[in-house]
Amino acid sequence: MKKIFITGSNGFVGSAVVARLASSKNYNLEVPMRREGEYVVDGVVPVYVGADYLTSGDVPLIGVDILVHCAARVHIMADTSTDPLNEFRKINVEGTLKLAQQAVKSGVKRFIFISSVKVNGESTAPGIPFSAHDDPAPADAYGVSKKEAEQQLISFGQRTGLEIVIIRPVLVYGPGVKANFHSLMKLLNKGYPLPLGAINNKRSLVALDNLVDLIVTCVEHPGAANQTFMVSDDDDMSTTELLVRMSKALGRKSYLIPIPSLLLIKGAALLGRGAIATRLCGSLQVDISKTKHMLGWHPPLSVEEALLKCAQHFQGHAQ
Repeated sequence: MKKIFITGSNGFVGSAVVARLASSKNYNLEVPMRREGEYVVDGVVPVYVGADYLTSGDVPLIGVDILVHCAARVHIMADTSTDPLNEFRKINVEGTLKLAQQAVKSGVKRFIFISSVKVNGESTAPGIPFSAHDDPAPADAYGVSKKEAEQQLISFGQRTGLEIVIIRPVLVYGPGVKANFHSLMKLLNKGYPLPLGAINNKRSLVALDNLVDLIVTCVEHPGAANQTFMVSDDDDMSTTELLVRMSKALGRKSYLIPIPSLLLIKGAALLGRGAIATRLCGSLQVDISKTKHMLGWHPPLSVEEALLKCAQHFQGHAQ
């Protein structure tokens, strides 16, 4: 049985990876714990680490075959740090490399790094999706830190023989999702009219279950070594179409007012919400053909199935 160590095991993605791998009974799983008493899935071994383990690199990895690195300093919409890039680098770049160095010392064979589409950039022209072969063009500190982490990992793997697997997810949604996706579900569930009925963009999303399935595939597949993969549901849609499909999953009728995107963005900018409107109206697509062909992987859940799971969880926990 392979021993797998998973960082970020209490996070949105990491906890789902732990649950999926634990359910298979084919792996010995270890997760870092900063203090006793934290919840651990049955069959998962907690490894107690210091509070700064992501920057110190002091992580016991003896006997570990594969490390899945989900932990990170995540994208923050209203970052109050005086030097956001430096703060992102401490965790996402320096911490990741120290973890990789410890992995090599301990005999770990494969390092799976959960990166971000933000390495590619913030938006795409319609019909011209990002691919894993594109030159990186991050536009914010978070994206820069993920790009630098990728580059340092690849270089380190080439020097040491550590197999590096990089996965760049788009926006991840699923049961328990927060931020804007949760806010939209809340508004749709209450039947509020939204001025988003005439948005003709294209966006790629990825269901949590689909992302986890790809991560598990990369744990096992020999062809994943030293590769970078984009991941999505392979079903791109406009924001308007997404809202219609979300409403259907919630069992609600959608009330979408057809306001032109340009007018919407200008109006939102006057209210200090220009960045949100730009994301809702802009396109961001990824090409996952390499992922499908090289790994023989296809998203196991359809968008309808994934949205239904998300909606049922939301309505079961709605306040």
